[in-house]
Amino acid sequence: MKKQDVFDSISPIDYRYPDKEVVHYLSENGFTRYKLLVEIALIKTLHKRGICGADVIKEVELACEKVTTEDIYDEEGRIKHDIRALVNCIRDKISKAAKRFVHMMATSFDISDTANAARYKDVTKKILLPKLIKLARVLIEITKREAETKQIGRTHGQHAVPITFGFAIAEYVSRLGKCILSLDKLSDELVGKFSGAVGGYNASSLFFDDPEVFEQEILAELGLKPADHSTQIVQPEPLIRLLCEVVTTAGVLANLSRDMRNLQRTEIGEVGEAFEGDQVGSSTMPQKRNPINFENAESFYTIVMPRIITVFMNQISEHQRDLTNSASARTYGEIFAYVASTAERLTRTMKKLQVDKDNLQRNLAFQQDLIIAEPLYIILAAMGHPDAHEKVRLLTLQAQQKHKPLEKIAIADKEIAPYFEKMTPYQRKTLSNPSTYTGISVEKAKKIAAEWTERLKELEQNIGRGTFPTIPK
Repeated sequence: MKKQDVFDSISPIDYRYPDKEVVHYLSENGFTRYKLLVEIALIKTLHKRGICGADVIKEVELACEKVTTEDIYDEEGRIKHDIRALVNCIRDKISKAAKRFVHMMATSFDISDTANAARYKDVTKKILLPKLIKLARVLIEITKREAETKQIGRTHGQHAVPITFGFAIAEYVSRLGKCILSLDKLSDELVGKFSGAVGGYNASSLFFDDPEVFEQEILAELGLKPADHSTQIVQPEPLIRLLCEVVTTAGVLANLSRDMRNLQRTEIGEVGEAFEGDQVGSSTMPQKRNPINFENAESFYTIVMPRIITVFMNQISEHQRDLTNSASARTYGEIFAYVASTAERLTRTMKKLQVDKDNLQRNLAFQQDLIIAEPLYIILAAMGHPDAHEKVRLLTLQAQQKHKPLEKIAIADKEIAPYFEKMTPYQRKTLSNPSTYTGISVEKAKKIAAEWTERLKELEQNIGRGTFPTIPK
């Protein structure tokens, strides 16, 4: 069979944004490997129960090493059933005596749902979480480095009051950190099943007085626990919750990208993506340096976010199972893949992020004479002025009309002048030098950086560090 050209693929995740690590888990070959692992786990448990000999384990393991996805699809084309095709491909490669033990007491989704739980847990623990932690560490370093770098705060796209750039990045350290903790917890809650055609353990109860324990033993081989109740399929909610958090994480990354992209605007210019020597920003405007990585990251979010609707639609299955999710559920892996790719892309980009301190200072000074409006009104109100907000609003209009600093307008105002005499030195300093009006932005940035450095270190020590699962020899 001629090898398929990757550019014959339809999804851009395959030819434009591939991640080789993710492919091992989420491709159809990866899914095949996990289904084979479930069949092997069954054989091992049958052996422990005295149903088959150790020689059967060896035979099945060796057979599974030779089974390919192409073999399975060819067989499925003949018999029109994917799991039975997998079973037939194993049986074709073992002795007549061993054939009867393959898939014994199993229904298709004992294999498929368990394989999915195992691979989605593994791809979260071994690929997605490490990538997100790596990005979080880059953000932590920026937070610490820029903790004291002053920046004008912005709300509604307008200048507000000063913060620091480190404080701005600390927001994403905290938000991403919480997503990481949640992903770790939710991936542990994925469950498998070996409860038979309708979930009542009908087949396994023919042989065992403790079919639930038998199920536990099979799943333990794969690092999973069973659902406390299943039908022909596992309960969908654990995977739905995990996918919701994956999409939520994508939203945090998209929000970071939106902020960085806006700060890279020509008229703002506070940050910039590093530009390689031969990189081209526009096919017609040679001077362009576009924020392509931040734009791509946000674009990835627009792909994965709507897919959560499909995930929720698949929550419903009639009675013990129907086939309405048979095609749509196969796309779930792409959600993990796009978010892993986003994390990888943003790690590279943020690691080389250029911070323009001259432009930060320029933008901070742009309306520096007006940003004392907030502290001025609050101080006046605290000192007893009956309508401080309205008074300061009127003063700002005068300052704008006369092109004078708000402080000078306020001091010259007969109604306000007496209040200045009662102000503390710190309050006067703030009004005279509004760039110092950053609250505890510096301290908060450093605190967040320190806190999440420790929390991520602790988490990483507990995350499974295994390699990609292979068919045992």
